Amino acid sequence: MTLLKNQTHPLAWPIMATALVLSWSSGFVGIRYASENADVMLVLFWRTLLSGLILLPFALLIGPRIGARALIQQMMFGVAMMFLYLGGFALAIGQRVPTGLVALISDLVPLAIAALSQPVLGQRLSGRQWIGTALGVTGVLIVSLDSLTLGTAPAWAYVLTAASMMVLALATVVQKRLGTINMPIHRSLCIQCLTASVLFAACAGWNGGLMPPLDTRFQFGIAWLVLFSTFFCYGTYYASLRLYPAAQVSSVIYLSPPATMLWGWSMFAEPLSKAMFVGLAVTLFGVWLTSSRGAASKDERVWAHASSLSDNRSPSTTRRVIP
Repeated sequence: MTLLKNQTHPLAWPIMATALVLSWSSGFVGIRYASENADVMLVLFWRTLLSGLILLPFALLIGPRIGARALIQQMMFGVAMMFLYLGGFALAIGQRVPTGLVALISDLVPLAIAALSQPVLGQRLSGRQWIGTALGVTGVLIVSLDSLTLGTAPAWAYVLTAASMMVLALATVVQKRLGTINMPIHRSLCIQCLTASVLFAACAGWNGGLMPPLDTRFQFGIAWLVLFSTFFCYGTYYASLRLYPAAQVSSVIYLSPPATMLWGWSMFAEPLSKAMFVGLAVTLFGVWLTSSRGAASKDERVWAHASSLSDNRSPSTTRRVIP
């Protein structure tokens, strides 16, 4: 049989990859913009709370009943993929770790996923994919190291950024393994956002309270984070995971640091350099090598085909318990 990803339109992956890069990088810019006059935990509290509340009516009314097991799983992923990951890099930005450096560390997720895919998913990367991965890292380093400084943040803030990156990578492959991505996106996002909002509320309350500052900068930043960086970004991310292997989807995240710098240039007048364009070209070539259709190994195609058959034959785990 033909794999699901081979049944999609040839332009589907380039379009989804571009949307994922733009929306993923927008989160770093949105955090910086909204936290100019507010604590980062307060920003994330209102981002996740509003996102969850907007989705709640749809989650309750659209679709069959959610099983207790599926609910608990999504709450756990909310702790990992929302609270720990988002909170980790946002706290690093709040501790004055340079935003571009946070993007660089956070977006090394594909390396971690590549390392975890073999033991957790049983997937193998081909030699072409490993070369593309190496080129992707090289391009990111060319772009980022040209303009970044370590700043004055404490050492634990850098460790926190790396740890949050590893949490997202592990959660991504475990989620793929368990098949929880088969839950409708509006439901999984709702559960994850509301779960994270409770934890962010505790952090924001400890830091000074939950009342937002009444200024247009904060309001625009929250709207940006909710509509674009949450709904559009996570929707594209989960939809991509349903159609393509985890390593392929995550490989385009390598473009996030250069894209973040482009956002900074357009919104905050940050300068661009020649090294940025060189690194961007190297990264684009690496991503093409990693994610092109010919890059997937035979073992990976066999595993994905077996997984699709398993999903179709197990309604108790993918259609009813996790609708």
